[in-house]
Amino acid sequence: MRRDFQVLVIGAGASGVATGYHLLRTGITDVVILEKGDDIGGCWRENTYPGCGCDVPSAWYSLSFDPNPGWTRFYSKQAEIQRYLRSTSDKFGITPYVRFGVQAKDSRWNPATRRWEVETSQGTFTAAMLVAAPGPLHEPQLPDVPGVDSFAGEAFHSARWDHSVDLTGKRVAVIGTGASAVQFVPEIVGKVAELHVFQRTAAWVVRKHDFVNPGWVRTLFRLAPPFQALLRALLYLVHEAAGVAFRHPRLMNRVQQRVLGHLHRQVRDPALRERLTPRFTLGCKRIMPSNDWYPAITAPNATLHGAAAGIRPGSVLGADGTEAEVDVLIFGTGFEVAEPPIAQYVFDGDGVSLAERWQGVPQAYFGTTVPGFPNLFLFLGPNIVPGHASVLGTIEKQAKYVADAAGAMVRGHWAALEVRRDVHDEWNAEVQRALPSTVYNSGGCSSYYVLPSGHNIANWPWTLTRLHRELRFRPGDFIVTAS
Repeated sequence: MRRDFQVLVIGAGASGVATGYHLLRTGITDVVILEKGDDIGGCWRENTYPGCGCDVPSAWYSLSFDPNPGWTRFYSKQAEIQRYLRSTSDKFGITPYVRFGVQAKDSRWNPATRRWEVETSQGTFTAAMLVAAPGPLHEPQLPDVPGVDSFAGEAFHSARWDHSVDLTGKRVAVIGTGASAVQFVPEIVGKVAELHVFQRTAAWVVRKHDFVNPGWVRTLFRLAPPFQALLRALLYLVHEAAGVAFRHPRLMNRVQQRVLGHLHRQVRDPALRERLTPRFTLGCKRIMPSNDWYPAITAPNATLHGAAAGIRPGSVLGADGTEAEVDVLIFGTGFEVAEPPIAQYVFDGDGVSLAERWQGVPQAYFGTTVPGFPNLFLFLGPNIVPGHASVLGTIEKQAKYVADAAGAMVRGHWAALEVRRDVHDEWNAEVQRALPSTVYNSGGCSSYYVLPSGHNIANWPWTLTRLHRELRFRPGDFIVTAS
């Protein structure tokens, strides 16, 4: 088994597939993609909770080099998205480069050999370039609630849904009202005897314009691809227009008055409606598209509680003084996004981890490269994600960036590329100067986007067009070491 490569990619989700495509297209075949699971798909393989799906239209939540005319819905579900990514990987010859069942552990830069040494569940691999693409929706996050480990019944996180647990007729507690809970709660409310939802902060839930794509539309897209390309372009323009409000909170305040109509139409009880009304500006946190969240919360067997304040062997306590006796506990509390867990396992030439270098404030040049970590490329790193658009466009641009860097290294016989500190610092300073006026920073919410210090670690503050224009490999941004 070969263990030394030009490029080693961690993760075979959308980022890994896109990177494989662009590397092969560049002519670089000395590649390995390490995947801990048994299939392609990343978060779309791991998240199998009821109702799991995408909140970006299918035609846009697709890789540009492989548009899928056969999407069955305007917003696709988990299984169909995973099948699509697997099909793309097979179609473009990426799958043979994937080693399944190999979990990456520590990755260390060796300054003597100028290579990355990656410890895995199947021994050590080495590579000139390390591409960290495990995905941000990777490590489930449990709530910081007293007694979280004391519950005596069945308990699991939505990202690790236990399908062996039959919820029929059970008393079920759900902690969290984020994107996952908004999708799975409506799916289980009709099965359980009692549903107790513990909400820390009311989310902005907007109408979801979802429908089955008619057969004639799928046929049209298959026979005349420009029509699907036109739809993608229209979706791009619509979301770019929406992005204006994200950068101008006063405009967003006017938009949200119309959005509140969705809540008013679906929740008739004034007291419950008041508790479901967000106290921050639309867009400050992730927006949740759903037509059945509010009907689920207003179901006769559903009770909305305050934030979870404690967990006992057979019950959950609410911050509002309530206590619910339950049989099953489900955590819908999201993922470790603020600081990617992989940062704890990537070490520079001095043996210091990326997490230690960041000191709680993740920063990277275009969310991709970090000074002191040569030949390391991160996917969906700090301040690279636009809150108003499909993340796949960003992933593709980063994949092209990686492939261009790898190609330059091969052609120039370079041993190492390290982003210049001044370039990195100037870019991050410009990003932070632009963020205070956006809804992410000034919207009045508490989110993983913004640290207590006021430093935003997540969001791209400008247009998607600007991101796609500027996110490209420039050799002058790097310190180059020849072979």
